[in-house]
Amino acid sequence: MTPPFLDRADAGRRLAASLMRYKDLHPVVLALPRGGVAVAHPVAAALHAPLDLVLVRKIGTPFQPELAAGAIAEGDPPELVINEEIGEAVSPAWFKAEAGRQIEEIARRRTLYLGSRDRVPIAGCTAIVIDDGIATGATMRAALRSVRKAQPARLVLAVPVAPPEVIARLRADVDEVVCLMAPDLFGAVGRFYQDFPQLDDAQVIELLDAAAARLGP
Repeated sequence: MTPPFLDRADAGRRLAASLMRYKDLHPVVLALPRGGVAVAHPVAAALHAPLDLVLVRKIGTPFQPELAAGAIAEGDPPELVINEEIGEAVSPAWFKAEAGRQIEEIARRRTLYLGSRDRVPIAGCTAIVIDDGIATGATMRAALRSVRKAQPARLVLAVPVAPPEVIARLRADVDEVVCLMAPDLFGAVGRFYQDFPQLDDAQVIELLDAAAARLGP
């Protein structure tokens, strides 16, 4: 199978075409870095919307860091989602300490990516949360719940691709889902892109700076 998306920018342009009805509804585009920023950038440009981040970190396990025991997203207080099946296998003390470490990393990354720029106001706006795809949904659920606390008028999840069962679970956290593809045979997000390199911090900063410059002071 030839992957349907050329790269993240291509996926973003296609996603933007499905979101144009929000152009006049005070949209705010919120990306999960790093890969989500490259998808969200053309969406924000097409909607003439500000681009900001939802910073969320996976909480791994002490024996397998890539295995998600949960996820935590920025907020006051931070939004914590626990993977019940895996989270119960680690000690509460370790989990609490790891969550604290990830909150510190979230704060560091916001300063790195956005410097002294203020957060884009979300209350009363249409908040569109974007990533380059969803696999299990744990980090996205934490992100969506964090954004919901900011009281947007409408909360939209927009992604190029995700498994149908994950989309079904996340519908309870949003007002609308826009997902271009939901194949039953999923695998990994990267298999749906012809070009799917890891973005580095410098590329994320460049995209965010360009989005801020487009809107002016």
